[in-house]
Amino acid sequence: MTQHEKSLPKRRLGTQGLEVGAIGLGTMGMTMAYGAGDEPGGLATIRRAYELGVTLFDTAEMYGMGTGSNEQLLGRAVKDFRDDIVIATKFGFDLNDPQNFGVALDSRPEHIREVTENSLRYLGTDRIDVLYQHRVDPDVPIEDVAGTVGELIAEGKVRYLGLSEAGPDIIRRAHAVHPLSVLQTEYSVFERAVEAEVLPVVRELGIGFVPYSPLGRGFLTGTVKPAAEYPEDDMRSWDDRWQPGNYERNVAAIRELTALADTKGIAVTQLALAWLLAQGDDIVPIPGTRSPRRVAENTAAAHIPLTPEDLARVQEILPQGAAGSRYPDAMMPSW
Repeated sequence: MTQHEKSLPKRRLGTQGLEVGAIGLGTMGMTMAYGAGDEPGGLATIRRAYELGVTLFDTAEMYGMGTGSNEQLLGRAVKDFRDDIVIATKFGFDLNDPQNFGVALDSRPEHIREVTENSLRYLGTDRIDVLYQHRVDPDVPIEDVAGTVGELIAEGKVRYLGLSEAGPDIIRRAHAVHPLSVLQTEYSVFERAVEAEVLPVVRELGIGFVPYSPLGRGFLTGTVKPAAEYPEDDMRSWDDRWQPGNYERNVAAIRELTALADTKGIAVTQLALAWLLAQGDDIVPIPGTRSPRRVAENTAAAHIPLTPEDLARVQEILPQGAAGSRYPDAMMPSW
């Protein structure tokens, strides 16, 4: 075992008792969005993450494309240490509409209950630790959503309520019905929109924050290439940040970040994660990977201190984040 194994610092998310390792693991890319799935790599990575002290594992109904495959993968991987970890999953999409996959929403109370029962079965567990609304459904009052999850918490099927990609008004309204423990939204050196209005609200209310895509959807991993070189089943083939013009500007920024990381003897991915952790002790990023080696590199970032000068240099390189929108208009959260 290395010196860091089982020594990942703990962080509290919210005020309801949720405590997890300072860096979690996102599992989406093990079954969708980044080319063909990799079950053996996913199983090995999840188990290696646990060995390294990771306790927050993030999945969702949507990540299995409606089949439950991602939740089943996570459930198989953690069955021997289920009681030592926190499993987070999500509801909120209508996956029966293939023409609008990833866009059609459904947070009706009866659908929340249906998805929750499916998730419990797929994960092979008797409770979900964190249940997120994946995207805000404009057709269902957030009070009804929070109330339904509150009922599931009272029934012992769920432990903590979370929201994903919600704005300040929705956060306040949900929190008034049932305490929110955590908000999950994209946040990284590349994506900074939450800093203006969202982070101040969650901090005012005592809600933890879980950044997804903390490595810019792979832009910071050093294996990036232009959009045209990715297959159609890889989201980077259509992501605006990989398109001509934006791609070149973003690669130039990564070169400067890499130069800064080199002066500290660390990887640029570690610099990006350490930067996020330095934004507040209420933040727990969930980088995704299929590589046990990469998960070890990511978790080691929790032990890397950054100086005020380092943080100022990152701000100088990327004062407003990356070039290009993070989602197409149809998929962009409305907050």
